[in-house]
Amino acid sequence: MSETETREQTTRRTDTGESNLRWLSGFVSLVGAWIFISAFVYPTMSVASYWNNLIIGAAIFLVAGYNYYRMSKGLSASVGSSSFVALLGLWMILVPFVMAVGEAFWSDVISGVIVAVVAGYNAYAGRGTRTGATAGTT
Repeated sequence: MSETETREQTTRRTDTGESNLRWLSGFVSLVGAWIFISAFVYPTMSVASYWNNLIIGAAIFLVAGYNYYRMSKGLSASVGSSSFVALLGLWMILVPFVMAVGEAFWSDVISGVIVAVVAGYNAYAGRGTRTGATAGTT
């Protein structure tokens, strides 16, 4: 790979804001940690909602954290993992309307909205950076 090609790839990565995508993945991972911790903070949750928050919160934390780790190592964003996390965020929006979550109602809804929107944006923007990065290579 020539120096010019390397410089073009670096410019492309900087232009698309992949650094911002990394920090957004880190933020989503922290929101997943909050969903996990909220199972212990709100004592009036049903057992099903308690386990839902533990499992979904841990999944969001780990998958978004994986995406953050990938991007911190210079790899492109994983569109599949970002899309999966966005779906988990949509599930967290739906859960309070299906299960008895008690005091955690608004926490689950707001956390789900944040996860769905930010991870959805990461998937969309990551798709663009991936397309832009592979378009120049043949």
